[in-house]
Amino acid sequence: MAIAEPFDLEGQAVHVNASIGVAVLPADADEADLAMRCADLALYQAKSEGRGTFRFYAPAMNSELQRRRDTERELRRALEAQELELHFQPKCRADTAELAGFEALVRWRHPERGLVMPGGFINVAERTGLILPIGEWVLEEACMAAARWPGYPVSVNLSPVQLRSPRLITTVRRVLDRSGLEPSRLELEITESFLVHDLEGARGVLLEMKALGIRLAMDDFGTGYSSLSYLQSLPFDRIKIDRSFVARLGGATKAEAIVRAIITLAHGLGIATTAEGVEDADQLRFLREIGCDELQGYLFGRAVEAGAIDATINTAQERVSAGSSRPVPVEVPADPALAGG
Repeated sequence: MAIAEPFDLEGQAVHVNASIGVAVLPADADEADLAMRCADLALYQAKSEGRGTFRFYAPAMNSELQRRRDTERELRRALEAQELELHFQPKCRADTAELAGFEALVRWRHPERGLVMPGGFINVAERTGLILPIGEWVLEEACMAAARWPGYPVSVNLSPVQLRSPRLITTVRRVLDRSGLEPSRLELEITESFLVHDLEGARGVLLEMKALGIRLAMDDFGTGYSSLSYLQSLPFDRIKIDRSFVARLGGATKAEAIVRAIITLAHGLGIATTAEGVEDADQLRFLREIGCDELQGYLFGRAVEAGAIDATINTAQERVSAGSSRPVPVEVPADPALAGG
């Protein structure tokens, strides 16, 4: 659309886009106020599906809006009632299968719905601003937990909303000071969507975090708007290969070629790699052969509550002492969603 064309503003090229919500009269509404509400619902839908697009109003949008409002109300209560909890999934070295660290994953222990995975509430949290207090809590809890481990690092996902917050650097610095965790043992995972809309702003934020001694990872590489310029100009220490590629290893030569190319490219730039969603020995064998650095998935362990981490660490240390490089057998839950990937 024409509005997406860049324009000059005091010598700087400015890029903007627009999302459009459409309501049709009289099919959707017979009054101006109602028509505006219908168009607003359609606009919300357009924004939630990636922005820069348009959507027509549909009656189902009303029920979706009510669901989001209910989730927001319950999530605010959950924060006050301390119903959120952290689970940690192990990451292992590809060459030896030794424990390399953990990723912190937030869960919601709902009093009626049981354990709710991030997909059930993170989008609502981002759109309502609740992701900021949730993100700060996750970061602090993860660093506090990691400070008690014998040297293992922890990785924490940051929402684009958090990354745009002016208090992010102050929060990270405060959490590190309070927890006593060495900055080099904290890895923050950044999604590509944060980089797309404001590359220069993203570079400034990432450089500030690197100045603190923190490690940075690009999450879900290859699934969004991947650009080689990101890897050239931004200070990433690691690329995380999305599980959608790993799942097709062994049966799709294109997926194998993509994963091989990502690892070769990353290593050429001095960037480490982690493959997500590793579930079987064939995937493990291929990823080892092509030089992937770290692996994460059911084969090495599901996400567990913080209280179970000591047992995971003890098992890993026993395996190292015994000279074993085999993955720890893991019983995969019947419902994969409960394992946290």
